[in-house]
Amino acid sequence: MQTQRAGENRMGTAKMLPLILTMALPAMFSMLIQALYNIVDSYFVAQIGQNALTAVSLAFPIQNLQVAFGIGTGVGVSSLISRRLGEKDQQAADNAATHGVILAAITWAVFAIAGAATARPFIAMYTEDAEVLSMGQTYLTIVTVFSFGFFLASCIEKMIQATGNMILPMIMQLVGAVSNIILDPIMIYGLLGFPAMGVAGAAIATVSGQIISMIACVLILFLGKHAVSIRLRGFRFHLKTIQDIYAVGVPSIVMSAIGTVMTMAMNGILAAFSAVAVNVFGIYFKLQSFVFMPVFGLTQGLMPIMGYNYGARNKHRVTGALKNGVMIALVINMVGLIVFETFPAHLVSIFNPTDELLRIGVPALRIIATHFPLAAIGITMSTLFQATGKGIYSLIQSLLRQLVVLVPAAWLLAKIGLEAVWFAFPIAEVASLLVTIVFFTRLYNKEICHLGEPHADEEHSESVR
Repeated sequence: MQTQRAGENRMGTAKMLPLILTMALPAMFSMLIQALYNIVDSYFVAQIGQNALTAVSLAFPIQNLQVAFGIGTGVGVSSLISRRLGEKDQQAADNAATHGVILAAITWAVFAIAGAATARPFIAMYTEDAEVLSMGQTYLTIVTVFSFGFFLASCIEKMIQATGNMILPMIMQLVGAVSNIILDPIMIYGLLGFPAMGVAGAAIATVSGQIISMIACVLILFLGKHAVSIRLRGFRFHLKTIQDIYAVGVPSIVMSAIGTVMTMAMNGILAAFSAVAVNVFGIYFKLQSFVFMPVFGLTQGLMPIMGYNYGARNKHRVTGALKNGVMIALVINMVGLIVFETFPAHLVSIFNPTDELLRIGVPALRIIATHFPLAAIGITMSTLFQATGKGIYSLIQSLLRQLVVLVPAAWLLAKIGLEAVWFAFPIAEVASLLVTIVFFTRLYNKEICHLGEPHADEEHSESVR
């Protein structure tokens, strides 16, 4: 693979708003396609029956855990690469990229073994229904054992994003998502000569799309010119590089993994009411992806800009990226809030609902959506924490909004009734945002406001160069 090394990086020179839009729009578009896939996948599964939808919903926490490790490791690699490029340290950036690919492969192997061994007992924790148990075990086994495409593609996408190139990662993600959407009805219902495979077909379509995306990633990586290179020849693990990656990666992993624990806990709380309540929660997660996926796409564009300029000690560009990012995220989430408040019945109707599903789902969507604007601010600030190497701040923020406040609040509100449970989401978001503001103030006063000031050169403990 050839390395591009010409000229000043545009992340340090271009006008901020056009730069953010240029870098974020491709990722936002690809994230919207990912969200569309989530909806389409659940739509096709719902046509099989409510038991199929329940089985896939119960498997979701483990899929979310895979995403946590895959994306979290990629975020750690991306943050390290962008900071090293900002410091003009090419060797350290290349070293981080190579470590990232190897770590992604190791992570897949762990999930493949664990998934094959624990799929059935995991689903059995939530249901004794034989059909749901069988469907859930099949689905979960396939999406874990054959997840190597997801892990490698995720790492390569983040690695390229760290260099400021957002078009290629968009292509990588689109290839996988579009393939998945096309394969879903073929595999589930048995079209074009394929046998009808039901829930197993949905899982096969998922992993097939991931593998196709991985192939596209590898081709783009090794046939193109990029600001970083993978150097496998003579590779050796370096503890300092791994520590630097996971200083940001582990908090990011835990942040997403918290979502798995939260989903499992919420499923347990809601299952005490009915299986339909569990399905409503699963449907909400599919629908909210249309609101939050574009925001996460925005953060993919923001992180390399923030990280690069933090490494280059440019205060105004770091704060400028944050201000513009918050405003864009607020616009996206306000639109989402309006849609959820205005058309909740139409949104639930996508999933072939029963009368009970509509009765529970409509007020649930309206109540939960009230936290969208607050989440926009929190997510953007969390990106700044990750970009500057302060992953622990993001971790604490996520713990508050997804676990420490949310689950106890939901458990207490469940004693009032099912509809009260949904108020746990805005309550947790308010608490999280207050703490996030404290963290931002501390980071700004201690570090960001001093960027660009003359400082003595310090001996800098860095990744192996």
